[in-house]
Order: sequence, then structure tokens, then C-alpha cells
Amino acid sequence: MIEVYREITPLTQYDCFTVFSRKKKTFDFPLHNHNEFELNLIMGGKGVKRIVGDHTEVIENAELVLVGNNLPHGWFTHQYKWEEGMPEVEEITVQFHRDLFDEKLLRRNQLFFIRSLMEKAVRGIAFSKDTIERIMPRLMSLNQKSGFDSMLELMSILHDLSISRNMRVLSNSTFTDDNINFNSRRIEKVFAYMRDNYDKEITLEGVAKLAGMTEVSFSRFIKKRTGKTFIESLNEIRLGHTSRSLIDTTNTISEIAYKCGFNNLSYFNRIFKNKNGCTPKEFRENYAGTRTFV
Repeated sequence: MIEVYREITPLTQYDCFTVFSRKKKTFDFPLHNHNEFELNLIMGGKGVKRIVGDHTEVIENAELVLVGNNLPHGWFTHQYKWEEGMPEVEEITVQFHRDLFDEKLLRRNQLFFIRSLMEKAVRGIAFSKDTIERIMPRLMSLNQKSGFDSMLELMSILHDLSISRNMRVLSNSTFTDDNINFNSRRIEKVFAYMRDNYDKEITLEGVAKLAGMTEVSFSRFIKKRTGKTFIESLNEIRLGHTSRSLIDTTNTISEIAYKCGFNNLSYFNRIFKNKNGCTPKEFRENYAGTRTFV
């Protein structure tokens, strides 16, 4: 089993949020999680490797990511190399309590988009280049504000992020035990069945019958509701379980694949890499290697 470092942040129970900026030449803080939400802006970090949940990616020059509470994450030097005369990487981090927005408040119509953002953040969100360019100056000047003005600005930033285009959810839902509400009893019934039986054979015919629809109708329905096909949805559930098993067990990759419903190892390796940005072996090494920093 692999341990993830538990960070105790400087945010106190009396603070709404904290913001701090750093310049660095290396990224060696261990893979970690914490109770607070974190908005992280990195400028000049091309080649740095980011791990959020079970998703791995080498970042471009600038990136902005929102990480939900208790989601393992970290940035690592990887391909980035600082040389004499180069500007250092700039990083701005905002951490805020998960209950900054009260549940009753988030149910209000005006907070719909922020509520959706918070729900997605449980799996980690990466924002588009256009969004980064718009938000970057505001994050850089956030620590110049104080009191109520700073809180209003943070809320405004989060709202603008919540309505931005082309955001990407990073980690698999089953890795984070996140049950998404699709506002459809049929879809939720099917997803509950797939989550409970991911290690068994599941067919389109079977789930369509469970939903009380023909196969063709169900295929269109699930694509419209979730943006994914039946196979893509099932694979995402299974991949979340394989990622968790790669971290929590010492079973071989082939054993894990078969136990999580993948009967073809080459197919499993291919879709795992397509989804997570690395092979299962590399993913396990990413997590295992971070223990040396603790």
C-alpha cells in the first residue's frame, strides 16, 4: 500500500481563505491531500508533471487547477529544468474551507454554477488557456485586497470560473467515491448497477433492459445525459477502481485489471493511458516514488 502525505494547511477556522505566492526552481513537495479546496496557478512551468487523483499530465507554460478537499494532488519537476538566467516558476495558491459556501446557500438559484463547480472540483478541474489569461491578473492581485473586499473578489473569481468554457474534469468518479447526480432516475439506476457490479460482465442489452428502453434508445439517452457512451461510462467506473487498487494493493497489474472487469490486458493498458496520461506501471510508480519526499 502507498501512503499519501496529509498536509495541515495554515488556514485557521476563523479565516475565509488564504493566498500565498512563491517562486521556485523545483517541485518536490510530496503527493498530498488536505481538508481545504485549493486553486493553484502556475506560470512558467512547462514540463512539470501534475497528478490529481488518478490523472497524470505534463503541463504547459501556464495552468490553473481547482482541487477539491481530500483529493490527492501534487506537482513534480519531471521534464522541467531550471538553468542559470531563466526566470523562476511563479505559483499562486488559494486555499479555502469546503464549507465557505453553506449548503443552503448553494441551493439558491444564483449560486447554481458555483455549486456545480464545487461538485466537479471533488475530481479536480483544469481550466482552459483563455480562462487562465482572464483570471491570472486577478489572482496575482488578490493578496493586495483585504477584509470583505478580498472575499468578494474570491467569490467573483470562483463565479467566473464556474461559467467558463472548456474546463476539464480530471479524476475518475469512482476514484473519489463521487456519485454524480444526472437528474435522471433511469441513468442513476444504471450507474448504481454499474458501480455495484463493475467486476462482472455488464452488457448494453442488460443495462438497457434495466432502464426499460431499447438498446438504440438507451445508447442515445446516456450519451445525451452524460456526454459519454455506455462503454465510456462503464470504463470510467472500472478505471477508477483499478487506479485505487494500484495504490492500495500490491496485486499485479494484470490481477487488478481482471478483478475490475477488464478481460483484455492490452485493451486495459491502452484506455488507462488514454484516460490517465500514463501507463498503469507509471501510475503506480508516480505514487510510490513520492514517498521518498515525506
